Amino acid sequence: MDALSFDLKTITLSDGVGSYLTRSQRHRGLQLMARDLRALGFRLPAASSLKPRHVEALVGHWRSSGLSAGTMKNRMGWLRWWAGRVRKPNVVPRDNDSAGIERRSAFNGNRAHTTSTDKLAALPYRVRLALRLQMAFGMRLEESLKFRVSQADNGDRLAMQSSWCKGGRAREIPVVHPRQRTLLDELRKACGDGSLIPQGQRYIDFRKEVEHVTWGAGIRNLHGHRHWYAQWRYQGLTGRPCPAAGGPTYERMSRIEKAADFRARMQISNELGHGRLAVTDTYLGSRFAKAQNRRDETKSS
Repeated sequence: MDALSFDLKTITLSDGVGSYLTRSQRHRGLQLMARDLRALGFRLPAASSLKPRHVEALVGHWRSSGLSAGTMKNRMGWLRWWAGRVRKPNVVPRDNDSAGIERRSAFNGNRAHTTSTDKLAALPYRVRLALRLQMAFGMRLEESLKFRVSQADNGDRLAMQSSWCKGGRAREIPVVHPRQRTLLDELRKACGDGSLIPQGQRYIDFRKEVEHVTWGAGIRNLHGHRHWYAQWRYQGLTGRPCPAAGGPTYERMSRIEKAADFRARMQISNELGHGRLAVTDTYLGSRFAKAQNRRDETKSS
């Protein structure tokens, strides 16, 4: 481990902001950047030695390696975190367009997915409850495993603690259906004051166990449960399916329907813990995809 790798390791491991998975992914990402910089001929003595030319070299390397826009944007987020921790925020471009990273497609097919009752029945009880939490409340896998109903249940809504959530962003999820309440009551009986993680077992070990069991059962799209929840909530809020599920596209909506569409997307974005509507559009279908396609066709002609 060279000086830069060691310095980045010290900085990331000393930071307690965000969930375990968020911090772990950030640490691995920054270590990869340190190796990339070393391979590109840069020998930084410390994390504070970061300069614009290093950022440009990394972005150029990622682009030449054929990384997707989404992957590069994730790495830019870690790079901005690095720059912020060493008090050099201006070293990294404030937006990805300035760094030459193209915008990712807002919608790339409907990825909503539910796990059938038969498949759920074949899973261990706690794993089954975790997947049901994902579908009932749109939780990420980490959130469903760390969730403590005794702390979160406020009757008509759940208060998701920052330590459970991606990026340390606490949020609230409304309880709007009797089946949600039934699941919470069942969870309370199974876990009491604890989470789904068995007593004496580490989160990361139980997560690996869950992923292994679900993969073996043929369940390959756990994140699709969040997509399903988003689409279910959209129909509940607007009274019609979202564009991704066959509902009308934005350009075919009336003015009243467009207003309802926007309010629903904002609400669902908050419930899922997203900071931007553009991310929620990947779950519901973009409002502007067709208009953007027409602009692109006009430019090319």
